[in-house]
Amino acid sequence: MKNVFITVLILVSGFGWSQTNYEKGMTKAFDLWENGKTDEAENLFERIAKAEKDNWLPHYYIAQINSLKSWGVTDEAVIKSQLDKAQEHIDIAMGLSENNPELMVIQAQVLTNWIAYDGMTYGMKYSTRITELYKKAQAIAPDNPRVAFGKVEWEMGSAKYFGQDTAPFCKKMEGTLALFEDFKTDSEFHPNWGEKRAKQAVAECK
Repeated sequence: MKNVFITVLILVSGFGWSQTNYEKGMTKAFDLWENGKTDEAENLFERIAKAEKDNWLPHYYIAQINSLKSWGVTDEAVIKSQLDKAQEHIDIAMGLSENNPELMVIQAQVLTNWIAYDGMTYGMKYSTRITELYKKAQAIAPDNPRVAFGKVEWEMGSAKYFGQDTAPFCKKMEGTLALFEDFKTDSEFHPNWGEKRAKQAVAECK
């Protein structure tokens, strides 16, 4: 009985240390990112992903970093490298967490990166898929603010591109702000971004 107790204690202690190291690593990665050390943050997320083989979150943030730094890039080799890396980690994350609306949003963002880079080549290829991703994500998580915001932002961008009135989408965008106020994340490391961008979009509408 004593040996069983010791074994359980060791297992629990090991889990505790693992969790502590994970939390420390994630906190440090976010601190690096917040302080503009994006490459260092990405490298740390990669190390965490290797250690936390069943955790989709590090892969999510690697994909998000590569998506964010791809906006405005005009060098084909650079954007391909970044977005291919983002896609690789999205695929891994989706394998770990199926039907995850947060991952659907980041997938839609990466496909939007491709359209922003070359609309003539990728617009027809990815537009329908992006719309479907947001629709599916909203069906799963109608109260998720990133889903709602991403969907409206995509619809507003499409309306602008085709010279349509964006006023209806501005009203929808304003409606996402309440979702951000009410949303509770599953942990301090789960996605919690978007409110600042939504407020900026609402201000630009006005």
